[in-house]
Amino acid sequence: MQLQGKTALVTGANSGLGKAVAAALARGGARVLMLCRSAERGAAARQQIVAATGNGQLELLVCDLASQAEIRATAAALHQGNDALHLLVNNAGTAFAERGLTEDGIERALAVNHLGPFLLTNLLLDLLLAGATEGEGARIVNVGTRIETAMNFGDLNWERRRYRMMGAYGESKLGNIHFTRELARRLEGSGVTVNCVFPGVFLSNLGGTDGAQNWALKVFAKTFGWTLPKPEQAAERVLYLLSSDAVAGVSGKYFGDRKPIRAPAQASDPAANAELWRISAGLTGLADGAG
Repeated sequence: MQLQGKTALVTGANSGLGKAVAAALARGGARVLMLCRSAERGAAARQQIVAATGNGQLELLVCDLASQAEIRATAAALHQGNDALHLLVNNAGTAFAERGLTEDGIERALAVNHLGPFLLTNLLLDLLLAGATEGEGARIVNVGTRIETAMNFGDLNWERRRYRMMGAYGESKLGNIHFTRELARRLEGSGVTVNCVFPGVFLSNLGGTDGAQNWALKVFAKTFGWTLPKPEQAAERVLYLLSSDAVAGVSGKYFGDRKPIRAPAQASDPAANAELWRISAGLTGLADGAG
């Protein structure tokens, strides 16, 4: 797929992997919509990408994915200013040391990492379907992680379990693969493809600059003499799914470095994919979502 002339939306685009993906898309000539929680950090990232790429077609969207009201308002604004969307990268993700609930009564990691992209994507599907009619299709890439776990559908809010930051993070990110599988089934034949990618291990802002992932990676790097990959290297896996002709028409897969990898057992179960979709539609107020 040629990036020139395409409109792409990247969530969490102010730093790390999201910023690297946004910069690569801009370098390829795409118009990039940068969805960021912080207006200040988003504006600074936009300015840096414009200066580095010479592409002024970058627009900042301020939205907290923990708020379903903000997601709906952002989707409405996007419909006012766009007739089509060709690429969507659900990248934003986070982890929390302690359990907390959003304004919608949802555990925060579940809200940001799974329900946020679930709701945003469903609200933008008509724009993606419009983009798919322009010849090269439209592509959705969900950024996942590689943690062997299973979601507890009976306790997604961690009300009956002792809260663990990486446990909640791992379960919420597994939701990205469930979502990818079920959405691909629902969009079959539409011209819109959706895949999930594990971008590899790299230094990120998960849980904040001093979050658990950064701390652990720094310790291992010092111990074993690792050179931690930069976000730009991880972004190559995302860009492959966004632009390579080799994956045109490929949908519902879980990718590593340019090839499908094994997903956790629960996410490979179509019945579990459909069940999480049903629960997610209820938690976000969608009658059924994509159909």
